[in-house]
Amino acid sequence: MTPSPLPVWLDGRVLAASQARIDPADRGFLLGDGVFETMRVAGGRVCHFARHMDRLARGAAVLHMPPPDMAVLSAGVDALLGACALVSGSLRLTLTRGTGPRGLLPPAPVVPTCLITVTAGMPPSTPVRLITSTHRRDAAGVLSRIKSLNYLPSILARMEAAAQGADDALLLNHAGHVAETSASTLVACMGGQLVTPPVSDGALPGTVRGVLVDAGMVRVGRIEATGLHEAQALFVLNSLGVREVVALDGHALGRRPDLLAALRACAWR
Repeated sequence: MTPSPLPVWLDGRVLAASQARIDPADRGFLLGDGVFETMRVAGGRVCHFARHMDRLARGAAVLHMPPPDMAVLSAGVDALLGACALVSGSLRLTLTRGTGPRGLLPPAPVVPTCLITVTAGMPPSTPVRLITSTHRRDAAGVLSRIKSLNYLPSILARMEAAAQGADDALLLNHAGHVAETSASTLVACMGGQLVTPPVSDGALPGTVRGVLVDAGMVRVGRIEATGLHEAQALFVLNSLGVREVVALDGHALGRRPDLLAALRACAWR
């Protein structure tokens, strides 16, 4: 028997998923006009919630959206987790500019739409095989620094990886420097140090990335694509997990289970 969908939180109310309705004129649906956060739930609590809310607020500011009411969002998260009795899984908060007339110019005033959904269980932490995508990350574009609803470049890159039998795609910027993967931060062990690309090269300022950098475990530095095959080990990480990369463009890579365990321990301690 298929389990019933978990309830959702939509604009202040916990609803059955079948009752939730997004207006057909919502700009998030029509234009990708909004931001989102995906968060890990462990022990019935959201990991690094403050970091996620800070990035959500920065993204909304970049898009000139009204600042989200953090007290309302926090209460919404608590209400939904309580209604679902979720102990382990993930939570996604989607914030759009709300409804508007046809055309690109946003309405005034803006009344945002906020949807929170949850998923029980965590994705597998299996090893990752990467290919280098032909699609490029726009390091100079403002959208590379926020979690906007426009994910088409990453979708195309992930489709390219799947077509080649890989698990994910490595994205370079237009200068050929490493940026990230389609949905994760890349961390490379090079010369005995753990390094992750800078935001200025197109890397999204990930929440777990920030935790590891602030802890001094990972440093920020430019990574040349030509040097990745000589790395002692590669890892990909996001708010839901840390995974090791075992192959890049069909070439086997070194593995460091000790570093993998250390990264996981630091990410959610």
